[in-house]
Amino acid sequence: MTLAAGVLACGLLAGCTVGPNYHRPAMPAPPAYTSEGPWRVAAPKDSIPKGSWWEVYNDAELNGYEKQLLAANQSLSAAKDRLSQARALARVASAGYFPTVSTDPNASRQRYSGNRPVVATIGRPLTQNTFGVPFSLNYEPDLFGKVRRTLEASNASLQSTAADYYNVILVLTAELAADYFSLRELDAEFQVVQEAVTIQQKGLQLVDARHSGGVASGLDLAQQKTLLDSTQTQLYLVQQQRAQFEHAIAVLTGNAASTFSIPVLPLNATPPAVPLGVPSDLLERRPDIATAERQMAFQNAQVGIATAAFYPQLTLFGGGGVQSTDITSLFTAPSAIWAVGGDLLQPIFEGGRNRANLAATKSAYDEAEANYRESVLTAFQQVEDGLSGLNTLSQAVDTQTAAVDDARRALELANNRYVGGVTSYLDVITAQSALLTNQRLATQLLGQQMVTSVYLVKALGGSWDASQIQDEQVHPKAIQTIQQ
Repeated sequence: MTLAAGVLACGLLAGCTVGPNYHRPAMPAPPAYTSEGPWRVAAPKDSIPKGSWWEVYNDAELNGYEKQLLAANQSLSAAKDRLSQARALARVASAGYFPTVSTDPNASRQRYSGNRPVVATIGRPLTQNTFGVPFSLNYEPDLFGKVRRTLEASNASLQSTAADYYNVILVLTAELAADYFSLRELDAEFQVVQEAVTIQQKGLQLVDARHSGGVASGLDLAQQKTLLDSTQTQLYLVQQQRAQFEHAIAVLTGNAASTFSIPVLPLNATPPAVPLGVPSDLLERRPDIATAERQMAFQNAQVGIATAAFYPQLTLFGGGGVQSTDITSLFTAPSAIWAVGGDLLQPIFEGGRNRANLAATKSAYDEAEANYRESVLTAFQQVEDGLSGLNTLSQAVDTQTAAVDDARRALELANNRYVGGVTSYLDVITAQSALLTNQRLATQLLGQQMVTSVYLVKALGGSWDASQIQDEQVHPKAIQTIQQ
């Protein structure tokens, strides 16, 4: 038996699959995260609510907005449509496992020339009807795995799209939670500035009364008015920032900004303990990593498809039906026609096309692997950024709380000293400004804590895990044999 015959027999009997089989490359992970803090707990990540990671914040209003997002966000709807498209394309690839059958019923009436080259009766034209109902069947056995690799690529692309869909959910829900806590922080900040306005208005009344009595100078009155006007300006700026976050939440939840509003409710929360797990969990917990990994599997299958182009391609075909010049005898036994055959195509010289395609697919796989490794490293960085950020903010909140208490005492002392005539009113104004600045910073730090904790949960993958895309694959089904 010749080598070619042996190769063909292998293909017919076993269905060889050429090209590299896919194996996810090893990606070393650090044994533990480096950042530590009193808020950190060694709890399994499974304690985050499945599918609803935001519930860890125990905020019913946030939960409601997240549900609106899942139901009405247009970016999420578009991602869902992309996933449906990927499922359909994977089913297209599975059609390659089955033969194609078609029919072409036809009828014609034709007049032949009396001077045609071959004629039984010379000089006699002929008019003839032709009726036919032919059927044809074509089937390409998957000798070297081209169809299998094509379906493998389509399933990898489908799973990549599914992971991307879940990543869109994670990104949007995290953005909503971050915007929500930023808005609540601005509510608290507005309250702080409003309280400062009240304090400064009382100070203005005091200075005005003393000025009317000839005790305080006009300079003291002007300085207090300037401070009050400046603080009221800050109120408007805080309102403007809040409106922007409110409008952003409107879009995320599928609402028109002009008809959407969120009641004012100052932030009163602390970051929850975030269960971290171990760094290696990220390889299974991040949907964006899963997207990059599935892209590697897709490109690996493309290498197999390019490799199969070097091997013979067998096409089997058959045909049958009926044909007659008289429609009344169309479905009689003498009208039956049939044909069977096969075609074996072996590329010999392709001008280097197949080699170039193979080289291109291998380079594309190397690129996908580099992107995968980069996504893993970026994931580790984002988690470490979140951990160190929360640790630093926790310490900053403690010292800033003390600073607010100190600023409040300083204002009280400055007021007493001014009323007692010991110091000028400039000390009071300075103390008022210092108290407002420190109160706003304390509020901002709390908001930053909440937003940073949201992004840490996002960096950990939320409540997602890789098992959610395992069932996203298409298998050939016998019913496809009779489907269009």
